[in-house]
Amino acid sequence: MRPRRPRAGLDTFSLSFLDAVCCGFGAIVLLLVLSKLGEPRALETARSDLEAAVARLELELAEIRGETNVLERDLTARTAQLSEERAQIARLRGDLSKIEAEYAASRQLAQVTDILEGRLLAAQQRLTEEMRRLQAQADRPPPPPSLVAGIPVDSEYVIFVIDTSGSMQGYAWPLVRRKMGEVLDAYPKVKGMQVMNDMGQYMYSQYAGKWIPDTPARRKAILDRLASWNVFSNSSPVEGITRAIRTFAAPDRKISIYVFGDEFTGSSIDQVVTAVDRLNREDARGQRPARIHAIGFPTGFATPGVGESTNVRFATLMRALCERNGGTFVGLPSL
Repeated sequence: MRPRRPRAGLDTFSLSFLDAVCCGFGAIVLLLVLSKLGEPRALETARSDLEAAVARLELELAEIRGETNVLERDLTARTAQLSEERAQIARLRGDLSKIEAEYAASRQLAQVTDILEGRLLAAQQRLTEEMRRLQAQADRPPPPPSLVAGIPVDSEYVIFVIDTSGSMQGYAWPLVRRKMGEVLDAYPKVKGMQVMNDMGQYMYSQYAGKWIPDTPARRKAILDRLASWNVFSNSSPVEGITRAIRTFAAPDRKISIYVFGDEFTGSSIDQVVTAVDRLNREDARGQRPARIHAIGFPTGFATPGVGESTNVRFATLMRALCERNGGTFVGLPSL
């Protein structure tokens, strides 16, 4: 029989290791418990931060939308402005095309004029002796001025100042057109013409301050235009006479002003005569730059008692002006 071995004793090192392992697990469990206790507070803080961020972003979004509306309105206004400017550019291009066409036409006209002047110069160079003799006779001093119905017709420029008031338009206009044609016929050729009403308004605005060329076509156009020419008038020829003298009178021009009218509604005849004397002054030979003639139309007799007094004042004024300015006053006996 074998002898029994004695039982070995417990190892103190093994117990210490187990204690350390248990303590480690306990610490880990304690950390997990502590972390779980702090997690709700962290989540609440994170939620508050997120809500604040969302609110801030919503505010920024509202601001961006407001700026977007402003920019959209600005864009709409700019688009409308752009459309208007494009339309203006289109109009300007049309005006430019018109001006270019007029310029081209004027250049062609200038070329034609140069050709005609060259032909005229060549024709003058080919004058025969007989033609030179006739030209020498034409260069002699002109004979004394001829008279038509007592009115001298020696002027080189003619200005018509026509009363366009209702009384003239209503009662005397056909006679006005006829008398104007007769005056033009008395001047076969002048260097320039002009037509304005008693207020100084030009019949042709494109010739304002300039002479209308004397051609048969232009004379016909003036008479045709006179048929429908109807502008405001104050029934006083003073403005038209003074404008004609201020604008066109010159010492080197022989000008006749023809006043067609029926009434003078101004305040003073003497003031008008004095004002015209200052404008149309006599030179050293006692001659004035412009003659003033007048034709009076008795429209007051068409409506007795209505315009007779202003008819008489017109006749008195124009008789004085014509006498002082080398002209003639013709009072028509009837319409």
